Amino acid sequence: MDSCDVIVVGGGLAGLVAANELADRGKQVILLDQEAENSLGGQAFWSLGGLFLVDTPEQRRMGIRDSRELALNDWMGSAQFDRKEDFWPRKWAEAYVDFAAGEMRPWLHSMGMRWFPIVGWAERGGGFADGHGNSVPRFHVTWGVGPGTLAPFESRVRAHVKAGRIELRFRHRCSHIITENSIVKGVSGEVLVEDIKDRGQSTSREITGAFELRAPSVLVTSGGIGGNFDLVRKAWPRDRLGEPPREMIAGVPAHVDGRMIAITEAAGGRVINADRMWHYTEGVKNWDPIWPDHGIRILPGPSSMWFDAEGNRLKPPCLPGFDTLSTLREILSTSHDYSWFVMTQKILKKEVALSGSEQNPDFAARSWGQVIRQRLLNKQATPAVEAFKSHGEGFIVANSLEELVDGMNQKGGGLIDLEKLRAQIVARDSQIDNPFTKDAQLMAVHAARNYRGDRLMRTAKPHRLLDPANGPLIAIKLHILTRKTLGGFETDLNGQVLNAQGERIEGLFAAGEVSGFGGGGYHGYNALEGSFLGGCIFSGRQAGRGDAIA
Repeated sequence: MDSCDVIVVGGGLAGLVAANELADRGKQVILLDQEAENSLGGQAFWSLGGLFLVDTPEQRRMGIRDSRELALNDWMGSAQFDRKEDFWPRKWAEAYVDFAAGEMRPWLHSMGMRWFPIVGWAERGGGFADGHGNSVPRFHVTWGVGPGTLAPFESRVRAHVKAGRIELRFRHRCSHIITENSIVKGVSGEVLVEDIKDRGQSTSREITGAFELRAPSVLVTSGGIGGNFDLVRKAWPRDRLGEPPREMIAGVPAHVDGRMIAITEAAGGRVINADRMWHYTEGVKNWDPIWPDHGIRILPGPSSMWFDAEGNRLKPPCLPGFDTLSTLREILSTSHDYSWFVMTQKILKKEVALSGSEQNPDFAARSWGQVIRQRLLNKQATPAVEAFKSHGEGFIVANSLEELVDGMNQKGGGLIDLEKLRAQIVARDSQIDNPFTKDAQLMAVHAARNYRGDRLMRTAKPHRLLDPANGPLIAIKLHILTRKTLGGFETDLNGQVLNAQGERIEGLFAAGEVSGFGGGGYHGYNALEGSFLGGCIFSGRQAGRGDAIA
């Protein structure tokens, strides 16, 4: 068919959720994606599957007291909304917290989704109760990680395809949103040559034909800009974060290119908060890459010592897993674009996890046996982490500090002074003998171990780094890893896109990352983690259920 009720542009998580909701309402839907069928689900496939949920049975079983009020306080303290454009982002933030504290978990559970029972404590914050960060653990890892998060929605889409309500058109690249008298009427674009590559690999952009489709509603769910370094640098908030890094690595495939942003702007859509973005400071180059400049994020526990490129210890709140953007700003203020973790094998084993479905095969396989063997009983870190330790170009393993610093200087340009680094580690080690300390990072470690989830799986018992019994010593060179755009198209709570005058554009909608996960930036300046997949699910659901779509 060349016409339908709704055209969805982008086959990622937000597009799948929205297409299902529309088809459930009896709408005829065409879903377009520029990649092949094996890329259905987009970037969510590669994720750890973490969801920001509030006051759940998983939390309560771990002794966590959470509430909608506490979560909203954390969200608003992190978002720091301060612009007139934040009217709709604030509305979306409040609505998402209500969803995360209410219908979200039972709705997902009814579709078969389950979560690992130990709730993660991500983005722990900058120091004050009314500021940035999660007061309690809220990061619920989906059993089955990214693929497990996608599975119920893809299954529903396949059922709708079989019933004739959804049509999937792959290798269809949208290049124009058709408007007549400022009303959206459809899309046109190019059919790309068939090019079946492994998921995540770059595919051909050779054109074999053209298409035009008509519909009274077009929903854009095309994702962000993290795979396009030029767009990242163009949007970089130099006033807040400094100059963008000279070298970055990509946390998303190349098809996360942001090309639909300009196309949707040409149809009248207004992007707000484009300077708000979320890039990680703990990126490592993938020794076995899938996409160009492929990077993996280390999900750190709180114990590794963190040094800048010149060997100066980062100051609180720049602690592992606490305040991403403050740490990013601090690293870039040194005029270098990398930093170092220094740890022991004991810390590596307990605290270093890697983001991504392919780096966590035990969770991906939903295998309790593998999880217990690899994460609790094994004396080594997980096989994926040990593989990076053996093969990763930024990993240095040494039996002495002298050997470690020599390796760091070979990989980092000779900026580390051995005795200065030793003095900082010795001072930290002097605080180990007592359960109290003046070292803020060790205070954070003690606090983390009060949570039994961290004590069991994510936080090592405090120990001296320079004691050979805890070795070997390990240093990891960390790069800036691109990931998420927090701004996007301004939308109302139905996902309807607004123009520069704040008026709704008839027939034009957006959801997922391209809408700033709702409203044009529902995170504000900071994200609390688990709110990326959660935002795709919520904004896709809102748009699909909204009464504004014809």
